[in-house]
Order: sequence, then C-alpha cells, then structure tokens
Amino acid sequence: MEFMDVVTKRRSIRRYKPEPVPDDVLNQILEAARVAPSAGHRQPWHFIVVKDAPTKKQLGVSQWAAEAPLILVGCVDTAIRSPPLCYVDLAIGFEHIVLAAANFGLGTCWIGRLGRDETIKAVLSIPDHVRVVAVTPLGYPDETPDPKTRKVISEIIHYDAF
Repeated sequence: MEFMDVVTKRRSIRRYKPEPVPDDVLNQILEAARVAPSAGHRQPWHFIVVKDAPTKKQLGVSQWAAEAPLILVGCVDTAIRSPPLCYVDLAIGFEHIVLAAANFGLGTCWIGRLGRDETIKAVLSIPDHVRVVAVTPLGYPDETPDPKTRKVISEIIHYDAF
C-alpha cells in the first residue's frame, strides 16, 4: 500500500476474525517499532506479545480486545529514559506498529493504559521501573468502520505563529 493510503485507511478496530497473524508478518510489524526514532537513541521501549487466550483475558482490557488473536503491550523502562520523554518515544514506536499493521491489512485499536497498568504489570511480571503506556489488539478486522470526521487543515495548521 502507498503510505498515504495506509495513513488514511487505518481505523480503530473493535472486532477481529479468529484467524492468527502469521509470524513473519508479526515480526515485520515489530521490526517497524524497533527502528523507530527515540530521544538520544535510548530506545526505552519494550513490546510484549500476548497470544495466550487466558492471559489476554486476565489483562483487564475490554472483552472485544481480548478476543483478538493477540495483544501487544507497549512499555517504557524509566531507568533508561525518564518521563515524559520515554512516553513520547513509546508513542512513536507504537504508531509505527499501528501503521505497519494497517499496511498488512491488520487492525489495531490504540488503548492508553498509562496510570492504569497495575493489573497488566502483575499478569505479565513487569518490573516496577517499567510502565505500561498502551496496548493494542492485533488481528484481521471483522468490521469496516466509516472514516471519522476530521477538522479541516486550516483549523489545525499555523504558519510562523499561532
């Protein structure tokens, strides 16, 4: 897919087919996150791939998210890079995941977990100095949501001053 097609066709998906995500496709999506830029090239992120059905249900995410073939958990190591920069770094890597997934015809739905990560940390044995920032289900969409209304560009872009 052309890049602008990926960007404009990506949707938040809340229904997934049970079809598994091929490992080679998953690896390419994770590679997109690995090569994302980060402040000082510190790469403070960790991405946990959760495929096990009982574990997905224990994460405390919505039922529809737990029914996806897998869930990706995006974390930051605050010992490597302190907040707030580590959160920005994770957001860049996570957006690489979301766009790469869309490129392969897969659906995602970015779910923020910052400040609500205790259950996920306990279930996945995440150390204290690592924070969960976001999760996304990942799988083949079983729905095609309509595009959302967006502001016109003149409402959000400014030149030389606000």
